[in-house]
Amino acid sequence: MTQEISRTEHSVPTRQFTVLLSPTRRGARLARLLTVAHLGDWGLPTEPAANIVAELAANAAVHGRVSGRDFRLGLTVHRDTLLRIEVTDTRGERLPLALGAAADDAESGRGLLIVGALADRWGVDVGPAPRKTVWAELDLGR
Repeated sequence: MTQEISRTEHSVPTRQFTVLLSPTRRGARLARLLTVAHLGDWGLPTEPAANIVAELAANAAVHGRVSGRDFRLGLTVHRDTLLRIEVTDTRGERLPLALGAAADDAESGRGLLIVGALADRWGVDVGPAPRKTVWAELDLGR
């Protein structure tokens, strides 16, 4: 897992989308569909962002679920060169496991390996309580 210690300030976003979704499989699916729709409308490639959102939203629905609390999906584009994806849930005390922590015969536990392989950078921001945000960034200029 890559966590930024020093943060660089991004430029003012040129495009931004945020939505609250129910922490269910349906909410996770809707997060992916909304990502594809918005990136397509913005004239940006939808892959690999759609796969990253699918993994992060599924994690929020399964591991970050708190009854009566939604998770938040955020998409931000900076100068058409950087896409930042953020998924925030209200289980800040439950941080993602280290990469590769899943047993060889486990049926789950590899979603963040996918995120790590697809994203240029990713990490976790904790707080304000009780929240945590798992984020991933894609360089669009390549």
